[in-house]
Amino acid sequence: MSEFAYIRFLSLDLLTEEEKNNKNEIIELTEQVLDAEGIECDSKISKVSEEKLKEILKEVRKIRKKRRMNYDEEDESSTITIEETREQR
Repeated sequence: MSEFAYIRFLSLDLLTEEEKNNKNEIIELTEQVLDAEGIECDSKISKVSEEKLKEILKEVRKIRKKRRMNYDEEDESSTITIEETREQR
């Protein structure tokens, strides 16, 4: 289902090159957004307006950004812990 939404994103030229290169992640996050919106099948996705698709993609981007921020914070926290350990030696 979300693969079809991804194809619609592509056909409307809504995706960045980076998003195109991360197809599986975009599809996974689109699935989450579609579930939250109650859109459950390809026939509904095919009838969704371009404006609604843009809204869905906007939500996907918000989730991606939040994930990356959380990942960066975890990575930074790990780096600090490693540096603190080195300093203690």
